[in-house]
Amino acid sequence: MVIALAVLVVILIVVIAIQYRAYRTRSFNLEQIHNKLNEIIAGGTSEKLLVFTDDPALIPVLIEINHLLEYNQQRAANFLKMEQSMRKMISNISHDLKTPLTVVLGYIETINLDPDMNAEERKVLLSKVHAKANEVLELIRQFFDLARLESGDKPIPLSRIHMNDICGKNMLAFYDTLTAKGFEVAIEIPDKPLLAWGNEEALDRILNNLIANAIQHGGEGMTVGLTLRGDDEFVYVDVWDRGKGIDELHQDQVFERMYTLEDSRNKSYQGSGLGLTITKRLVEAQEGTIRIHSRPYEKTVFSIKLKRIAFTA
Repeated sequence: MVIALAVLVVILIVVIAIQYRAYRTRSFNLEQIHNKLNEIIAGGTSEKLLVFTDDPALIPVLIEINHLLEYNQQRAANFLKMEQSMRKMISNISHDLKTPLTVVLGYIETINLDPDMNAEERKVLLSKVHAKANEVLELIRQFFDLARLESGDKPIPLSRIHMNDICGKNMLAFYDTLTAKGFEVAIEIPDKPLLAWGNEEALDRILNNLIANAIQHGGEGMTVGLTLRGDDEFVYVDVWDRGKGIDELHQDQVFERMYTLEDSRNKSYQGSGLGLTITKRLVEAQEGTIRIHSRPYEKTVFSIKLKRIAFTA
């Protein structure tokens, strides 16, 4: 009996020792985790937790902490990128508003300083004032639209859209202007109806922006085209031109706020840099994607991808 009790005591002592050692090891590991987390947070670094342990309870905790660190670091990087973008946008807003307003003030001053100006000259200057004022209004409208899109304030209800009709209508709206200027117009719309999940008003604006962009920046190639195609899952719309194109280094930036295409395509054109940003946000609001592929003087393509809906007669 005494021997059995002695053995039991020894076993209990061994169990307690093992538990105490495990407790000390876990406490040590938790202290390491605590100290390392403090270092990472205080330093704002992109490090991950690295603790060598065979504790099955700590391993999944470490994995999830590292996932959380990675998520927060990505959020911080995105915030920094957005902050830099906003600073650039504010700077460009000031410039883009100041320039036409300065011109307007100049025209008005010219009119005021010359009371004997004849009616024809006055009419010409007033028409220029009107045009510049419209530029300012359009710019403000674009800023407002982008702000509403990014805040989720602008509802974009989705429904079944007949893409053949939408593409044909928007391309034909530019057809007379293009042919009058000597452009070659290439329209490829299949006879078979292609239906997509989207919003008609948003798609009209997207296609209008992309076609106008192709004319403005790809006009040197004297060709503008639109191709509608589809596979089993998606519908694709390609708006393309054969102009100077966009350098590969700039292709990832063209959809950013206030990135102006004169940086890469047309030095003579001064734009707000918001048209393609708004276009991208509108595409994303329809659960779609937009990408660009460009080869100078061969083909620059903006390609939209939307979810396809099966056609039922």
